[in-house]
Amino acid sequence: MLPGQPPTFRQPSASERPWWWRLEDASGNEVAAPEHEGQRFGSQADAESWVGEIWAELAEAGVDAVTLFEHDRQVYGPMSLHA
Repeated sequence: MLPGQPPTFRQPSASERPWWWRLEDASGNEVAAPEHEGQRFGSQADAESWVGEIWAELAEAGVDAVTLFEHDRQVYGPMSLHA
């Protein structure tokens, strides 16, 4: 029997990357932004750095706010992407 794939060759599981952003419109409904969906992070700092770098692109894609989650727990938000 062969061993499982080494960690460098498999996608990290949700338990290994529990932090994620829900992308929302002005009404709080989830927004589809295919090029940015499915992003998951290993730490809160990584998630916050990502949204800090990409917020203008998200706003251009129709995202008005973001909410941070760790697994299913809402950490904070919604946080507006507008000045």
